[in-house]
Amino acid sequence: MDLKSIKQRFDIIGDSPLLNRALEIAVQVAATDLSVLVTGESGVGKEVVPKIIHINSPRKHNQYFAVNCGAIPEGTIDSELFGHEKGSFTGAYETRKGYFEVADGGTLFLDEVAELPLSTQVRLLRVIQSGEFIKVGSSKVQKTDVRVIAATNVNLVSAIESGRFREDLFYRLNTVPIYIPPLRERSGDIHLLFKKFALDFADKYLMPPIRLTPDAVEVLCSYRWPGNIRQLKSIAEQISVIEHERHIDSVILSKYIPRDSSNSQLIKTGSQNKDYLTDRDIIFKILYQLRQEVEELKQRISDQEGVRESIVSQGRLSADSEISKNIQETTVVDYREESDLSDAQLDIEGGLDSSDFSTLSIQEVNSELIKKALEKCGGKRRLAAQELGISERTLYRKIKELNLDI
Repeated sequence: MDLKSIKQRFDIIGDSPLLNRALEIAVQVAATDLSVLVTGESGVGKEVVPKIIHINSPRKHNQYFAVNCGAIPEGTIDSELFGHEKGSFTGAYETRKGYFEVADGGTLFLDEVAELPLSTQVRLLRVIQSGEFIKVGSSKVQKTDVRVIAATNVNLVSAIESGRFREDLFYRLNTVPIYIPPLRERSGDIHLLFKKFALDFADKYLMPPIRLTPDAVEVLCSYRWPGNIRQLKSIAEQISVIEHERHIDSVILSKYIPRDSSNSQLIKTGSQNKDYLTDRDIIFKILYQLRQEVEELKQRISDQEGVRESIVSQGRLSADSEISKNIQETTVVDYREESDLSDAQLDIEGGLDSSDFSTLSIQEVNSELIKKALEKCGGKRRLAAQELGISERTLYRKIKELNLDI
């Protein structure tokens, strides 16, 4: 099957050399049983590669399963992948087959494979190497013949260095690497994709398709598109539904594209006289304010400890129990929230002044960070988690802990 036929069958738009190379490798490797690791940023369309491989492989008449490893709770991931025996844990009312058993003879796509717990990574390595697995709560070894294709937007080399991903599993999965380029590396395809989405939404909502003026096309293609194809499609749908005017110029388009300091076109067409903060600036300021509060709190504790030692040395500690009580209450501080925010992996940039912000509690700052990330990502939690630099599972946990109404 040639590239043109593949693109037509899987609705792939674009003619970037990097994209074409990725598709060529997928077709070449399809006839084998080699493990494949698909890498690329979120929203680039990594999920299409395993489908191409499966359809062009000898396994095409057998089962194909796609599993989002980041969306399955850590406590049940082993059961989902390998199955469990009746009574093996609370709620296991019957024996259940896992994906490796059901997909026997077919293909299993493990999306967001970097989110797997280390204990599950060990079991995954074994089933890839030997085709053997054991259900949760069982002692019986079972065999399966499954081709594994994995995908991630995480730098696995860095994950290995930080101890979050097994090196041996990386080499086993990365037998054939396939890289899907981001939109900014295939700028010639951006307008083609936008026109395709505009036509799709015109059919869906029974309205004339929107069209971009030349200056709008220039703005469209000069933007970095951090959310890649997913973000481009979302903006095309917003404009198609909201705008009455069907010819979209750069001024209208700029209202829908987030402000990007690296994008000179948007700076030109946007409001040059307005001094406003981007979402990222706000996050930086909140982080800076939080760290200031933590340092001040540490200093207060240190000062009160000094007072306490002075009182002890003078033999008056028992006479001033109220101070001792205050010291104890002050020192009972949970600094774990500070480490939660450090997971966001956002550095404080110069020129940010926290004086604009009222004092916030740590919980409020966490809530604000999450709300701003979700707002920026259109409510998509996976994208928000990536924006904050944390796993989707961690984001769900924080939302629940903070009782956020989202």
